[in-house]
Amino acid sequence: MWNFTTGADAAPKSIKKTNKKTFNELGILIVLAALCVFIGLFNPVFFTATNAINVLRQISVMGIIAVGEAFVIITSGIDLSVGSFISLGGVSCAALIVAGVNPWLGLVLALALGAGLGFASGLCVVKLKLNPFITTLAMLNIVKGISYLISGGLPIDFDNPVAVLGGTVGPIPVPVILMFIIIVIGHIVLTKTEFGRNIFAVGGNEKAAKLSGIRVDRVKFAVYAITGVLAAFAGIITAGNLNSADTAAGSGMELDVIAASVIGGCSLSGGQGSIVGVLIGAGILGVIRNGFVLLMVSNYWQMITIGLVIIAACAFDMFRRSKQ
Repeated sequence: MWNFTTGADAAPKSIKKTNKKTFNELGILIVLAALCVFIGLFNPVFFTATNAINVLRQISVMGIIAVGEAFVIITSGIDLSVGSFISLGGVSCAALIVAGVNPWLGLVLALALGAGLGFASGLCVVKLKLNPFITTLAMLNIVKGISYLISGGLPIDFDNPVAVLGGTVGPIPVPVILMFIIIVIGHIVLTKTEFGRNIFAVGGNEKAAKLSGIRVDRVKFAVYAITGVLAAFAGIITAGNLNSADTAAGSGMELDVIAASVIGGCSLSGGQGSIVGVLIGAGILGVIRNGFVLLMVSNYWQMITIGLVIIAACAFDMFRRSKQ
């Protein structure tokens, strides 16, 4: 027997999902607020405007890339290569500029390279049916190798208009402004567009998405390409901030980005997540790191704590999925 769902039936379900997502975001926002209060009680410097801007600057690169990573995770994939894309973006842009290419054209070409290699990851996942974990782990090494080939393993110093991306507008760092712009765009894309609905559909039930006419392959190609572009852009911002591009840039960032996404409510099983939650997740990681510095806690404990936070977030995600 056919099962038809009327608009009246669908509306309460939609409202229920929206309420649940809002509740999840509120929950992690409370965790973030509690962390801020706890750290501030032990060191009031935490509550200063200078420190707040410092935290935002620290999470800006992570927040930019986490938008793309969230798209990938919601489709039930994962991208472990974003750290090497940061290196590639900065190194390729700097190398082009040093070679005499117009700085802004160099930026566009570096972004195109990031998109192309991100698309290549999607191609391996979609057409070769390779596991996203293995594919992007391999791509991490491939992209890092390309960065070394471009730079010869040496930093590339440059001073040019692109450096404005790492500057400030008044007291606000440009990377922070760019992060919020990309966060807003990512939120609109995910919640207000057909592409965003398709991302959720592919992650929720890929077979059903295909049967409903969604071009699943195109969606997957797109999310990996978007992640490549955003990671390369983050690398260019990092290089602009330092006036130097280094192949070591972005090392280990992939774990932070995935952690921000998972802490922010993106399910590793796919079909669930929000950009607002990802921003809060990045904020939690940034506050933890900043708090450890202010409280003069060893970096080793910082690494252990971040690892435990990731495990706790994944465990909570599994518990939540089992209840559903």
